[in-house]
Amino acid sequence: MMKDWQLELPTLLISIHGGLQNFELPPKLKQVFGKGLIKAAVTTGAWILTGGVSTGVIRHVGDALKDHSSKTRGKVCAIGIAPWGIVENKEDLIGKDVSRPYQTMSNPLSKLAVLNSSHSHFILSDNGTTGKYGAEVRLRRQLEKHIALQKINTRLGQGVPVVCLVLEGGPNVISIVLESLREEPPVPVVLCDGSGRASDILSFAHRYCEDDGLVSDSVREQLMVTIQKTFNYSRSQAQQIYLMVLECMKKKITVFRMGSEGQQDIEMSILTALLKGNSRLRM
Repeated sequence: MMKDWQLELPTLLISIHGGLQNFELPPKLKQVFGKGLIKAAVTTGAWILTGGVSTGVIRHVGDALKDHSSKTRGKVCAIGIAPWGIVENKEDLIGKDVSRPYQTMSNPLSKLAVLNSSHSHFILSDNGTTGKYGAEVRLRRQLEKHIALQKINTRLGQGVPVVCLVLEGGPNVISIVLESLREEPPVPVVLCDGSGRASDILSFAHRYCEDDGLVSDSVREQLMVTIQKTFNYSRSQAQQIYLMVLECMKKKITVFRMGSEGQQDIEMSILTALLKGNSRLRM
């Protein structure tokens, strides 16, 4: 990426996870999320990593990038890592050292997705499947780990800090959060409360859990009911998700809430999460 795309090593990697189905964000949250994300990327020289296609959380990131590029000449490095088998009109992209026009208007009848044109770069991962996600998961995880090991300060021997930013999301996003927190060292996680589903369930648990990461019986019951309703799950399926949520609560998580007293913006939430997660990091 640094050799072929002439990218400079980032000083921060913002990895964005969330819902793949389209969802609406409250307008104010969408605006604050978009502005804060771009500000964090521009001020720190970060790379933004997403799933690359124009649906769900990635569409909201794309809107923020588009808004930014229409106002300034500054380009944010946003890299989409998508499964080849899910990409609409992918045959148009085949070739070596060629420029190709790509149609980003999606076909409403198609089960495939188009690439989000506001991203600066794409990596497409192919495992032979068509029409389903998953081919990109391992590649993306390993790439994030590899980038984290690159030394941005050789004297301090410090690698690239990574932060996981979560907007909405299904049950798989809860397991992505848990995996991030289990990394060595843990990847700091920022949740956007109010964006829906997985993010809101984790934020609710975070608000009501004790210092030891446990919750009261009434909160447990509320969480179980919410998980069942949100994901249309049986009680036993919800129990598995609930245990993962509790496991996440034992780690350090930062929650971004709109409009609470002394509210910091999302850019500050990202930097706070990094400082909480890494005592050696000097900003």
